[in-house]
Amino acid sequence: MLRQRIGWRREAPVRPLSLALQGGGSFGAFTWGVLERLIEEPGTRFDALSGTSAGALNAVVLADGLATGGPEAAREKLQRFWKRASDAALFTPFGPLGNAGMTASAATTLALSTQLVSPYQFNPLGLNPLRAILADLVDFERLRQASPMRLLIAATNVQTGRLRLFRESELTLEMVLASACLPLLHHAIEIEGEWYWDGGLSANPPLRPLALETEARDLVIVQLTPERVTRRPQSSPEIARRVNQISFNNPLQTEMEALADLVALYRREPLLLSRRDRRLRHLKLHRIAAEDAVDGLEHSSALALDWSFLTRLKESGRRAAETWVKATSLSPPPSPGED
Repeated sequence: MLRQRIGWRREAPVRPLSLALQGGGSFGAFTWGVLERLIEEPGTRFDALSGTSAGALNAVVLADGLATGGPEAAREKLQRFWKRASDAALFTPFGPLGNAGMTASAATTLALSTQLVSPYQFNPLGLNPLRAILADLVDFERLRQASPMRLLIAATNVQTGRLRLFRESELTLEMVLASACLPLLHHAIEIEGEWYWDGGLSANPPLRPLALETEARDLVIVQLTPERVTRRPQSSPEIARRVNQISFNNPLQTEMEALADLVALYRREPLLLSRRDRRLRHLKLHRIAAEDAVDGLEHSSALALDWSFLTRLKESGRRAAETWVKATSLSPPPSPGED
C-alpha cells in the first residue's frame, strides 16, 4: 500500500538474451520487426548477436542505435535503414537503377539475368548503395570502442570457402559489406588481402560460436528461410526456390541439432567440464520463424524492396515476437560465482 501511495515502481528484472539472425535479402525486414518488439520489452538486455547478410545489417544498425541513444534511437535507425534500402532498391542486381517497387516476377527476371552476366560485367565499377547507407547510419569507430553487445558477423572466404567471424572490437564497414556480398550481385570484398562473399554460404547464421561466447542462458534464432512447404514444387521457379531453401537451412539445422546434443551431453556429464562448457548446460534454444510471412512467395521475392512489402514483413516480425514474448519465460542471469 505504501509503495502504491508514493508511486514506487518495481524495476523489471534483467533478462540477458542472445540472438542469431539469419540472412535472407529483403526478408530481413521480418527481423527488423522482431528486434523492434524485443527492445520494447522491459528488462531485456542483448548480450550477443550473430548475423549473416541481412541479419548482420540488422545487428550492426541495432547495436549502433542502442549505443547512440538506447531503444528509441535503435528503433529510428532500423526504420531509416530499411526505408533507404527501399528507396535505393538495395538488393537488386542493378542497385539504385533497380525498381524499388518491382513485383516478385520482376525480381525473378533480374535474378535470372545474373546467371548470364556477372556483376563485374553489368556493374564494372562495383557500385553498391549499401556502402553509402551504412557509412551514413553507423559509427563503426564507436562500435569498436563501446558496442553495447558482442557482435559476430559472418562472411565466407572466397579462396578457402571457410567461415570467418568479425567481432565488434575490429568491425569495419568493409566487414559488414562482406557479410552481405551476394556473389552474383556484387564484387567480392577484399579484407586484409583476402576476398569475401556472403556469410550465408558458410553459416546462416553462426550459432555454435555464439552459444560458446554468450553469457545469456536464452538464445533466439530468427529464421527467415522456410523449413517446410505445403505442396510439391513443379515449376522451375518453385523448384529453384525450394532448392535454395534447403541449401540455406541445412547447415543451420545441422548446427542446431549438434548444439542441442552437446547441451544434453553436458547436462548428463557435468564433471570435469570447463567453466564455459558448464555454462552450456543451462542454455535454452528458441526460434522465431518467418514461415508465415514468406511461405508461398517466389524465392526471388527476397530481392523485392517495395516499401509496402517491407512494412508487411516488419509487422509480421513484430507479431511473431509478441507471440514469443507472451509464451516464453526467460532465464535470470547467473548469480555471482555460479557456473
